[in-house]
Amino acid sequence: MSARQTEQVSRSWWLLLLYGVAAVVFGVAILLWPGRSVWAMVMALGVLSVVDGLVSLASIFRKDLALPAWMLVAYGLLSLLFGVLALSQPLLVAESLLWVLAFWLIVAGIARIVFAIQIRKLVKGEWMLILSGLLALALGVLFLARPGVGLLTVALWVAWGVIAYGILQMMVAFRMRKAADLLR
Repeated sequence: MSARQTEQVSRSWWLLLLYGVAAVVFGVAILLWPGRSVWAMVMALGVLSVVDGLVSLASIFRKDLALPAWMLVAYGLLSLLFGVLALSQPLLVAESLLWVLAFWLIVAGIARIVFAIQIRKLVKGEWMLILSGLLALALGVLFLARPGVGLLTVALWVAWGVIAYGILQMMVAFRMRKAADLLR
């Protein structure tokens, strides 16, 4: 990774922190209101996916990419597709949530693992980002393997998974901030 890429990655720690905090808040809300959370979860995942997709697609124009452009495009388009579908057809998405979410989690998990491998020389503790990627990947595979699981159960699984993912993202963010401080 070049010095410029290292600086760009270390200065973007706050994005991971913001995303981690949002994930934890989202997970706690699902736990507090599991019965009402399925519709809210579909809508919130839709919004998060659209934002994540737009950020990923906007990143392909940067010359100092941390991920290959093709992966950002694939991830960004899949995130946008999921987000638009969730926001425009929430009942359809709720019925097929396991399948759509499973594929999205698998791609997200792979992207996080690749990113962690690429920043391993910059940030000690990249294992936390790898762990968050493995968690997303495992949930995706689990949802594919057990399609008969009820949506309420899925909401609870997602809540705990999102909370764990958010905490790991925040931990990585603070490590990246520490790395940025060392560069100054």
